[in-house]
Amino acid sequence: MVSELRAVVDELGGEAVLGRRLERDSDLQTAIREGFPHGVIEEIMEAADLSIKELAACLDLAPRSLQRRRREGRLARNESDRIYRVARIIALAKSSLGGREAGTRWLKRPNRALGGKAPLAMLDTELGARAVENVLGRIAFGGVS
Repeated sequence: MVSELRAVVDELGGEAVLGRRLERDSDLQTAIREGFPHGVIEEIMEAADLSIKELAACLDLAPRSLQRRRREGRLARNESDRIYRVARIIALAKSSLGGREAGTRWLKRPNRALGGKAPLAMLDTELGARAVENVLGRIAFGGVS
């Protein structure tokens, strides 16, 4: 669990962007409740090579709302929770598929195991994120997906 936490924190920009050290799940939970700093938006966009429009769709937000958040100090609690969900899946994809390029490519391509939808398109809900996580788990452990 510590390595998963570290991978997610790295996707979010680490201590430099988050403004604090997150060593336990409870630290991350507190940071989500307080709202992530706006810098995590840029970090996630860079981590998965996403446009503002693609990230907004993953977060179920209007692109204009996300643009506004980029200029403001902190994200709302629910937005931070959604960003965490996206960061978790990005970290898992990179780990399961052997790196940034392969993980990013997989996240953007339609997948039969997900009903022909791209994994990123599924991240707007928790159930969709779980489905993507299940497919990545099958890939990591040698299953066909």
